[in-house]
Amino acid sequence: MNNTAIAPTPAEGWRWKQPSVIPGFGIAFGYTIVYLSLVVLLPLGALVLRASEVGLSGLVAVAFEPRVFAALRVSFGVSAVAAVVASIFGLLVAWVLTRYDFPGRKFVDAMVDLPFALPTAVAGIALAALYAPNGWVGAPLAALGIKVAYTPLGIFVALVFIGLPFTVRTVQPLIADLDRELEEAAATLGASRAQALRQVLLPPLAPAVLTGLALAFARAVGEYGSVIFIAGNLPFVSEIAPLLIVIKLSEFDYTGATVIATIMLALAFVMLFAINLLQAWSRRRFGHG
Repeated sequence: MNNTAIAPTPAEGWRWKQPSVIPGFGIAFGYTIVYLSLVVLLPLGALVLRASEVGLSGLVAVAFEPRVFAALRVSFGVSAVAAVVASIFGLLVAWVLTRYDFPGRKFVDAMVDLPFALPTAVAGIALAALYAPNGWVGAPLAALGIKVAYTPLGIFVALVFIGLPFTVRTVQPLIADLDRELEEAAATLGASRAQALRQVLLPPLAPAVLTGLALAFARAVGEYGSVIFIAGNLPFVSEIAPLLIVIKLSEFDYTGATVIATIMLALAFVMLFAINLLQAWSRRRFGHG
């Protein structure tokens, strides 16, 4: 294939003709806009339009209703903590799977993707049975005075379970691409393991870790199936916002359901925007991406 320079007018300067493997920009851009409009923008626009019927004051009033506020606090608070924990342990799991060779490594690597394929209701039932006061894990914890199932702690366990694969698969390729000579050079220069980890290994991985955190948080905020079975769904204690939306729909309160959904959409957008800003800063700071 011949990539030759085309000599346009002097005012245009030089440009290179680069053949593309996909259709031209107009067709590709038009398809992208149509696809995003049908799948994302129109549904979200209809949601916001329906919620706008109550006005801004109505949105604020619904958000600060005691039951709604408690559900939002549980959903976003537990999701944020679960995403952070999933990011930390996801980094460790990705490091072990990439850097070490041990019997059953491929099996463990395949098990990481299990939450992707497992129906969320099945995951919720399994976790509830496992962490119930008479379950295999719940019984020993109950003897220590720790109750997991039917509490916010159970929600946390479920959200870490479904968020871990996002963090592992996001970080794993970058760990595989890390040059081991950098670690050897750091050791040769007298750096301790902690210094090498903090100054050599973590900086190039930081953007990917933040990406995994954003994906895990986005999944956790809207999670429903794997949570309702282990949460207990007690108002003001372990009731999540998606469940409250379902309750509103079952009561034919469509406006109330769309208002709560719009509030969740706005809060999720703000938090994801903040994470993306932090990710962009880390890319500029450490010179990657």
